[in-house]
Amino acid sequence: MLKVGVLGAGHLGKIHLRLLNQSEKYELVGFYDANEKYAEEVAEEFNYKNFKTIDALLQEVDVIDIVTPTLSHYNTAVKAVEAGKHFFVEKPITNTVEEAEQLTKMAKAKGVKGQVGHVERFNPAFQAVNNKIDHPMFIEAHRLAEFNPRGTDVPVVLDLMIHDIDAILSVVKSKVKKVNASGVSVISDTPDIANARIEFENGCVANLTASRISLKNMRKSRFFQRDAYISVDFLEKKCEVVKMKDAPQQPDEFAMILQNAEGVKKQIYFDNPEVDENNAILDELETFADAINNNTTPIVTLEQGTEALRVAKMVIDSFDK
Repeated sequence: MLKVGVLGAGHLGKIHLRLLNQSEKYELVGFYDANEKYAEEVAEEFNYKNFKTIDALLQEVDVIDIVTPTLSHYNTAVKAVEAGKHFFVEKPITNTVEEAEQLTKMAKAKGVKGQVGHVERFNPAFQAVNNKIDHPMFIEAHRLAEFNPRGTDVPVVLDLMIHDIDAILSVVKSKVKKVNASGVSVISDTPDIANARIEFENGCVANLTASRISLKNMRKSRFFQRDAYISVDFLEKKCEVVKMKDAPQQPDEFAMILQNAEGVKKQIYFDNPEVDENNAILDELETFADAINNNTTPIVTLEQGTEALRVAKMVIDSFDK
């Protein structure tokens, strides 16, 4: 079991603490939070050891789990790397692309492993169809959330849309060519609603919408590719695959047949892959433990976290244009 410590005991930090405490792959040593009074309350309520400094915690662990505000990700991750500790860092990897690139270089030079918390990669609905998404050419994603003042310290692109950016980058095997985006600030200083059109060099186009002032929650993505349509509901953890194949000469009487203007007939097949229940946050943390113990590549690498941030920043820069 790897000895692990958590930096940050806020809403998400407490979830990480609870799951790491339950995990059979980690031994939870304790946590550090900059708010001393709050840290003492958390330690007393949940019986976790409260460390007074980051350095004191780093000395006791193999792995550090960074669940602090984005602005502090770089400095805390650098401390971990300098101490030779593997680190898991919540998304976005850092506040700037330059910081992310520097952190990735430092980790590589030190032989330290890092993973970024893009948790939707571990969503069971996405995992159920991941191997069926093959050269998608049009992607549509909607990530809508009811208003929560807790997330308004960062733009909606870095809070919500970056989840879909990372998921899309993981299945589109091509470089981003162009980004056009627009955003509207309704209640915050930064946009609360954003729409982005991302064009890839291979011709794929992704249209992403994110909002944090919606009346209902929605997290859906649709992938269109040659002879197939795949939908993923990240919120309800459901997925659907609709395939089209050349229709047989004598189709079944209940078969759904489409015929185009040239007379070509296609039969529609519905495939609903089985979705396994899981805890996505626990999975991302435990697969990182596996990567450390087996000396393999983490599922969400620092390079991938950097690329997701780079594209997210391109979206934000596009607002100003």
